[in-house]
Amino acid sequence: MNRQIPGWVKKRVTCNENYSRTRAVLKELSINTVCESAVCPNIYECFCKNYASFMILGNRCTRDCRFCGVDHLSAAASAPDDPGEPAKIAEAVREMAMEYVVITSPTRDDLPDGGASQFAAVAELIRKENPSVKVELLIPDFRGNTESLKKVIDAKPCIISHNIETVERLYPSIRPSSCYDTSMNVLREIKKNGIKTKSGFMLGLGEKESEVMDLMSRIRETGCDYLVIGQYLKPSKQAVDVVEYIHPDIFKKIEKAGKQIGFENVFAGTFYRSSYFAEQLIEGKNGCR
Repeated sequence: MNRQIPGWVKKRVTCNENYSRTRAVLKELSINTVCESAVCPNIYECFCKNYASFMILGNRCTRDCRFCGVDHLSAAASAPDDPGEPAKIAEAVREMAMEYVVITSPTRDDLPDGGASQFAAVAELIRKENPSVKVELLIPDFRGNTESLKKVIDAKPCIISHNIETVERLYPSIRPSSCYDTSMNVLREIKKNGIKTKSGFMLGLGEKESEVMDLMSRIRETGCDYLVIGQYLKPSKQAVDVVEYIHPDIFKKIEKAGKQIGFENVFAGTFYRSSYFAEQLIEGKNGCR
């Protein structure tokens, strides 16, 4: 078991003028990104490519997942949804000349529909103002509410993502306020309605290889089309510790196994996150190598 930070986990950081331009657009429009709020290791690389993953509905979550870098507050302390947010996101997409957009949010259990209507509004306005743009919605579980899911499905994004995050055994310690079966049912319900689906999870939290293989099979059984697997990296002092840094060869092995059980494409590697090389994933291309 390797708990020292190995060389393959250290990422070279470079910046260009696009980085500053991207940050300026986000600041001017007061837009949150999961890149910043979740302390993503790929932020410099993506911002330098005029790319960001937008986080709607504020930057504070009503759940208490122990792996996440997003701030956690009680439902009562969360901000209301912003009716002007869809227009801001659509403008940012236009200014950044984005062709593929990932929209996500913190979990908002305080909102009547969990924020589903805001997801739909953002997707619909982006398509209206930028018809050629592909929109991916990375959604929370909406507590399994099918009416909330229907709002997202009816917005007709090109793909809907929902992450399982970890193996079932670790849910009580890693995701104490979330439910493994609910998340599996979310993927199943989306696919049942004819939308392409994607999911993802992390390694390095203490899972066993047999559990990883079983999790991939369970996700595939929902009909899920695409899968992303990355290394858990501790985002804050309060977050749970990394148990193990997974060697790149193991990620390659798992990626190959995922493709063999029927996913259309699988990205697995240290720095993979849900929105990292998202367009290449669904186009069947390779990501970072």
